[in-house]
Amino acid sequence: MEQELISKVAIIGGGPAGCCCAYFLQNDFEVTVFECKKPLGTLLPTGGGRCNLAHYEFDLKELCKNYPRGEKFLYSVFSRFGTAETIEFFEKIGVPTYVQEDMRVFPKSNSSADVREKFLKTLSKTIFKKERVLRINQNPLTVVTDCGSYAFDKIVIATGGHSGYDLAKFPGHRIIEPKPALTALKTQEDYSSLSGVSLKKVKCAGISDDLLFTHNGISGPLVYKISSINARENFPYKLTFDLVGEINLQENLNNNPHKNIKNLLAEFVPKSFAEYLLNKLNIDCETKCHMINGKTRDLILNILHNFEVNVTGTEKGGEVVTSGGVDLKEVNPKTLESKLVKDVYFCGEVLDIDGFCGGFNLQNCWSTGYSVAQGIKNTF
Repeated sequence: MEQELISKVAIIGGGPAGCCCAYFLQNDFEVTVFECKKPLGTLLPTGGGRCNLAHYEFDLKELCKNYPRGEKFLYSVFSRFGTAETIEFFEKIGVPTYVQEDMRVFPKSNSSADVREKFLKTLSKTIFKKERVLRINQNPLTVVTDCGSYAFDKIVIATGGHSGYDLAKFPGHRIIEPKPALTALKTQEDYSSLSGVSLKKVKCAGISDDLLFTHNGISGPLVYKISSINARENFPYKLTFDLVGEINLQENLNNNPHKNIKNLLAEFVPKSFAEYLLNKLNIDCETKCHMINGKTRDLILNILHNFEVNVTGTEKGGEVVTSGGVDLKEVNPKTLESKLVKDVYFCGEVLDIDGFCGGFNLQNCWSTGYSVAQGIKNTF
């Protein structure tokens, strides 16, 4: 192993992907992580500060379906390091986990800070340099920072999904333009009167989840998923929501003839939203159910099943991840080495890979970080 210990690997970016890669390399190589901010600092806000480490899904293809960009590329990546390996890894470093009802995996400590602290303790053999990387040079392979120049045998670019794309362009890589994903959406409609109102199990584009109205538009788990799927769409675009699923409105009207229509609809949606819908349809909220004729009933049913929203943009500062990054066609899916230049690798969100909320984006970081480490080891 003497040759491997002498070989030097640079990892640009000390986020989840970069640090995971360092962990699996540090016993065999001299590993230097360049991070001008706090190593693993981006881990702290994840999962609302509780650190949603992964999603409890062990079927490879089902897991990959949660990535609007990168689904097929991740097949080989997750086959080497998936959910089981992630949970095992964290158990090994002293981070036991548990699974919520929604299949999200969290540390038992419910603390991102605890995960960060224990993770960093395992990186005792890794060199951290708090320097800003300015560029990468080829022949010889060199990392140039604001403090100096360093030669390496391998370079891993793990700069995340919000910066570092200029470095990732080396040497001529195509960058898919970054767009906000997993974000709240602005709407043409004014929902300020409904701000804070939430609807459960709403359906849109074949997905069912909760919808939240905000002062500027819509948000919530369903909207995050839709914003991710539509991240490459041009604004404005229209969304159609089924708010209630299957209901027999006529039967409900018949069974409650003396109840007013607002209170009847409040059995299916929040009362304030029922009032909003009826006002939108110019129906008196106090109208008794026995007064609702077939035409009015159909108007109500149509808006419940086909509630239209016109999206005009994303909410600034709301994005959790970005859609875009290094074109996957230029990266070897088995090793994550650049197809354009030998000995340069990519991992994490700098790649054109993004997933839904629920631990999927961190899973991408752990898995691609591991895959790069294995790819580098296999070259020696």
